[in-house]
This record gives sequence, structure tokens and C-alpha cells, in this order.
Amino acid sequence: MPVLEVNDYHPGPLFRHGHINTIFPALFRKDKRLGYKRARITTPDDDFLAIDFLRSGNGRVAFILHGLEGSSSSQYAQGAADIFFKNGWDVALINHRSCSGEMNRQKRMYHSGVTDDPHTVIQVLKKDYDEIIMVGFSLGGNMTLKYLGEQSSNIDPAIRCAVAVSVPIDLHSCSLRIIHPSNFVYDQRFMKSLTKKVHEKHKQFPDTYDPGLLKHVKNLWDFDEYFTAPLHGFDGAKGYYKNCSSLPLLKDIRIPTLLINALDDPLLGDTCYPTGIAENSEHLNFMAPEHGGHCGFTSFGKRHYWQELKMLEFVEEVCQSAQMDS
Repeated sequence: MPVLEVNDYHPGPLFRHGHINTIFPALFRKDKRLGYKRARITTPDDDFLAIDFLRSGNGRVAFILHGLEGSSSSQYAQGAADIFFKNGWDVALINHRSCSGEMNRQKRMYHSGVTDDPHTVIQVLKKDYDEIIMVGFSLGGNMTLKYLGEQSSNIDPAIRCAVAVSVPIDLHSCSLRIIHPSNFVYDQRFMKSLTKKVHEKHKQFPDTYDPGLLKHVKNLWDFDEYFTAPLHGFDGAKGYYKNCSSLPLLKDIRIPTLLINALDDPLLGDTCYPTGIAENSEHLNFMAPEHGGHCGFTSFGKRHYWQELKMLEFVEEVCQSAQMDS
């Protein structure tokens, strides 16, 4: 698909700075208090996933996946849930393992390359819905794109399309970017949350989680080297990044998919703008707005931010086209 032009997002001068557009909504966007109803799904390895639903008897559902150390209450997840629910979609928001407010049961937690958990959720959603769309943000966007690429032509026909926003499709380059001094605040915020979880998991599995290794951990790369990679069967941080990046799988996606990565996103490496792949793909649509930050796209005076309107517009166009063809 051609790379889609973006000429309708014009934030004020202050929000043309990627860091400000990233931080402002995370700190100041109001909680929408959507009234989620929580359900627990048992996984094949006898763990659980907490799924927060918005239901109104629709026969279709938007399946939303949050980012690193986020949850269903993250502002971007709430924004997406709100706009789809108001436009005729039920909504299911996953809380990745360890992100629901209750620690998961198994040794593993979650990481950027997890696709078995989204697959488990989809099998449950299929029982109640004929149409499913996937909406992933940041880490959840990488999960989404990786899953679509892995499934390729075998993708479940119930999954009609997907949208991914602010996605670190090349984990290696993004890890180097996030540990840059200019991103110290983000790196340390993630580290604070992840370090707390190591101590919690140590109480469950003292032989697997060793808090003593934290003395070697100064940033997110170190955390992936000493914890994420070995705990999930990868050969160090580089092995984890190589095996879990969605970038090599984008060419294999076989359903309509929209990727939105802002050019001023402070957390994305230079390899996260797959213009060439999109130009040669029949299914991947790519937008690279000049501004937006990371999961930002602040839009004052409006209930829904710019990227939420774009997501809905794309999904409705795909669904209408499918109806016309049927």
C-alpha cells in the first residue's frame, strides 16, 4: 500500500516537541471512568489473563493491547476503548501478565514478543463475536504486528483488520534509543516498576528471580539482559530483540493493517519507519506524522485524540469495503 500522507494533525507550538506530546497526556489526560467489567481467562499453562470489557451486545469487538508497564487504565487504551465503544464496538482490553494489579501465577511475565497470550484471548472472543479487530500500542503494537506476521495467510478470518500505534518494531534500535541520556526519565520510570516486580516474583519463585542481579541493572537494556531474556528463553538482550521484533514479519501480514509512528517519537529508533515495506505490501498501511510523540497525539478541546479518530476511520473503511465485496 502507498504510505499514507498525513496533513491534518497540527498541534500547537508547544506540542510540536515529541517529549511534551508524550508526557502531557500520560500525566494530565482525564480518566474516562468507562466502567470496565473484568473477566479472568485461564491460559494453557494454568496462568490467568485479566480482560476488561465494555459490552453493549454488539456482534463485533475491538481487542486492545497496552504497552510496557501499562494496563487497561492507560490513557491511550482508555481513549481507544471509548471511541470504539461509542461507535458500535464492544471492547476487550488485555492486562498483560503482571499488569492487572495482581501478580500472575507462573514464572514468566510478559515481553514484547508474546503472541500466545493474544492468541488465547482471540480464541475466547471468537465464541461471542463474529468480527474482531486488534488495536496495539507500543509494546502491545509490536505483539500485534508480530502475531499478524506469524499467522500470515493462516490468520483467523474473524480478525478483520488491525491498528498499531507508536510501535518499536525494531527492539534493538529502540532499546538503544531509550537508554540515551535524553530519555532518562522514561527509562527510569520503567525500571522502577520492573524492579518492584522482580522483588514480588522473588517471593513466588526465589530460585528463579534473584534480586541480587539488580545490582548489574542500570537501564532497560540491562534489565532485558539479566531478566527478560534468560527468564523467557532468549540468548541475552540481543537475542531477545532479534527474535521478538515485528519488523522482519511485516512483509507477511495478510489483513488490512495500519501502523502509525510519529517522526518525533522519542522512544523509536530510525529503523521503526518501514516506508519501503509498506510501499511493497498489499496490506500494510503506514502513517508517519511529523508530530505526536509516543502514544501522544494530544488534541485539545476534543474528547478523542487524533490517532483515535484515525484508527476508527481506518477500521470503518475496511469494514465498509468488506461489506460491499460480500
